[in-house]
Amino acid sequence: MIRIALVGAGAIAEQHVNALKRIQDVEVACIVSASLAEARNFAQAHSVDTFDDRLDDVLARSDIDAVILASPTQLHAQQAVACLRHEKHVLIEIPAADGKADFEAVLSASRCSDRVCMVAHTSRFYPSHRYMNSLIERGEFALQHLNIQTLFFRRTNTNMKGEPRCWTDHLLWHHAAHSVDLFRWQCGKITDVQAMQGPLHPEVGIAMDMAINLRSESGAICTLSLSFNNDGPLGSTIRYIGDSGTYVARRLSLQDGHGRDVPSPPGGWDADGVEQQDREFVSAILENRTPATSIEEVADCYRTLALLEDCLR
Repeated sequence: MIRIALVGAGAIAEQHVNALKRIQDVEVACIVSASLAEARNFAQAHSVDTFDDRLDDVLARSDIDAVILASPTQLHAQQAVACLRHEKHVLIEIPAADGKADFEAVLSASRCSDRVCMVAHTSRFYPSHRYMNSLIERGEFALQHLNIQTLFFRRTNTNMKGEPRCWTDHLLWHHAAHSVDLFRWQCGKITDVQAMQGPLHPEVGIAMDMAINLRSESGAICTLSLSFNNDGPLGSTIRYIGDSGTYVARRLSLQDGHGRDVPSPPGGWDADGVEQQDREFVSAILENRTPATSIEEVADCYRTLALLEDCLR
């Protein structure tokens, strides 16, 4: 039995706790939040026996094997390093850090540890993207252009459930990280980057619109547009344009370029990517192996994000 402490009591923590309930050999043993009241309420709502507002106290417990960090982005790096130093396996919600120096600190701590250190690059676990990866790996589809729109309506500081946040989200280090890693996974090493952003929001203090261009060693390109200003349907639409066709992937569907559904795999296109990702984390611990999105595997993504940040400066 793997006993996991879940850090966070927000929208993404709720996805993790629900996913973990469907995985054998796992127990959510503790909920941790900076607010003890929030930790208590979340634990009670999800039938978790213990809760705490001090991560250090939880890391000192011998009955905790692993930690999932679903805390505010700005805390990910320091908390991940603490987990590894306390010899806990750790799954870090995307992003692993919100700056190059902090990412390298997590990477260094992982290299000094024998524990699993995985980052929640969930796109790799959705059936639509895994299907496209299988086509590319088998040589049945040569990707020429990955065209991505990631659109939200967040002119106030709220989470995906519309609840107020005590921290600020970021288009580059969070939302672009999904797409940069996806492009790197599907097309190989990224060799060229460009980026620009719109005006900073006067209250939130971040750019609400961003455009990113990438090119990989294969010659394929990626164009990525991101917005917190979009007043309309939310989420990501990812268009795979290749030499033998076009596919349009959304989180729970895959169609061809004319809007026709692609026949679904046995589990369907709507399989829960968070659950598949958390299963990989648990399996890597039980099998004593490196997980699919280990901190090492996604390092190029974060180094690319740092280059993009230099462009924006």
